[in-house]
Amino acid sequence: MAQLLWLALGVLLLASSVADAATANYTFTVQSMKINQLCNSTDIIAVNGQLPGPTIDVFEGDEVVVDVINASPYNLTIHWHGILQKLTPWADGPSMVTQCPIQPNGTYTYRFNVTGHEGTLWWHAHSSFLRATVYGPLIIRPRNGTAYPFPAPDQEVPVVLGEWWSQNVVDVEKDAVMAGQLPSHSDAFTINGLTGQLYQCANETFTAVVQPNTTVLLRVINAALNTHLFFKVAGHNFTVVAVDACYTANYTTDTLVLAPGNTVDALVYTAAAPGSYYMAVEPHHTLSPAATTDASDSGSLATGILLYNGTSATATPAMPAMPNNSDSTAANDFYSGLRGVPAAVPSPVDVNMTIQLGLGQLPCDAAQTNCSVNAFAAAMNGVSFRLPTQMSLLEAQFGNASGVYTADFPDGVPPNGTAMVEGTKVRSLPYNSTVEVVLQNPMAFPSESHPIHLHGFNFFVLAQGLGTFAPGNASAYNLVDPVARNTIAVPAGGWAVIRFVANNPGTFSVPLFQPKLYGP
Repeated sequence: MAQLLWLALGVLLLASSVADAATANYTFTVQSMKINQLCNSTDIIAVNGQLPGPTIDVFEGDEVVVDVINASPYNLTIHWHGILQKLTPWADGPSMVTQCPIQPNGTYTYRFNVTGHEGTLWWHAHSSFLRATVYGPLIIRPRNGTAYPFPAPDQEVPVVLGEWWSQNVVDVEKDAVMAGQLPSHSDAFTINGLTGQLYQCANETFTAVVQPNTTVLLRVINAALNTHLFFKVAGHNFTVVAVDACYTANYTTDTLVLAPGNTVDALVYTAAAPGSYYMAVEPHHTLSPAATTDASDSGSLATGILLYNGTSATATPAMPAMPNNSDSTAANDFYSGLRGVPAAVPSPVDVNMTIQLGLGQLPCDAAQTNCSVNAFAAAMNGVSFRLPTQMSLLEAQFGNASGVYTADFPDGVPPNGTAMVEGTKVRSLPYNSTVEVVLQNPMAFPSESHPIHLHGFNFFVLAQGLGTFAPGNASAYNLVDPVARNTIAVPAGGWAVIRFVANNPGTFSVPLFQPKLYGP
């Protein structure tokens, strides 16, 4: 019998070898801490008393061992975003997909290998809205004796972009679920955990001191919960050299665009006049019609400072000209301008799927005490995914347990007028098959650009555009130098075509970065 790989509306596949290398050991203690920000003292959940949490910094081929101690009052898991988890699917982290959650006062050891990875990734909680504050960088350097495929930087600076709520984020999620509505907007955005000086109360500002006439590698991570972001540095351009820890052809731009979960490695040349320059981040609003505004719409930005050595720390920083919040052209130009390194795109295609993304409505659950008639729910091909409650999907697959899931996730879009259904549906894929997926994001009410992250894989982005994808349009595919990624923003009213090889046995998820709005 042929080996099978697995995909659930949230779940998928892969396998490979591990290399002998060093072992990097970390201990993560997850617990409550207080942060003073925006004139408030807010209780958050964080790792080792840090926001962002500790950086995992390793070499390609290393083994990583992380002992997680859950001293928080909530169930949680940790996901290693972009790590393929070859032969270690149980270390991937999604709660009730690859493991049961770590309960309060519990511990769990994640052990995985980073062979075949180079670049900037990140880790984060994969339980409820705890991802808003439980996150940190995961940097994988070329192994000793191997160089970057671009000029070696003189300095490296991790830049982790985030969202900030003055309310407990668990309560933000609970309020949305109980009402069956979209969650409230964040109160601010952050750079390395700090909002900067332009928000109320003149909060602390992250500052990177650089030497003139040097090359700085910015490792930029969008750790925001739900928001696409624009990022700029006044007076400087970027040379993008990698996205999602996949090398790219050099791409020069003055604006970076990151969907939730994306990372960008970009070189900055410090050839400007010595001085102080704002790094600025603002939301790129993709929801149509526009929802209520947040703080950045009224003129405030999250800021950090790029400070040339020798410049006074009190010097007034230069401010970059930011795009309009709803500038979809700037975003599309960035994504379409990226090119990968020439690669052998897998062919021929063995499995074709079309997955339609969207928000819909389901009747309120009895537990949704503030819900009126219907609740918002995210869906793929008309199926709103439900996590199992008794055991993880991976355990059910491994133990051949019945009644936990059904292997009938549809390969195509349901007919118009088909009612949304709930289910724990998965898709099994033949081992080593080449899979092509058309991701279709129709213009509906409401509609937004959907970030899609494929656990356990990098995939090639062959094409994307606006409107409805036309089958047989393969002539528009980039089969020479497509960019490789693990997370893609599928534009509102548009589509994207991705392709990958299903060579990693296990149970991996394919989540929309969309809050759970369907009840507990």
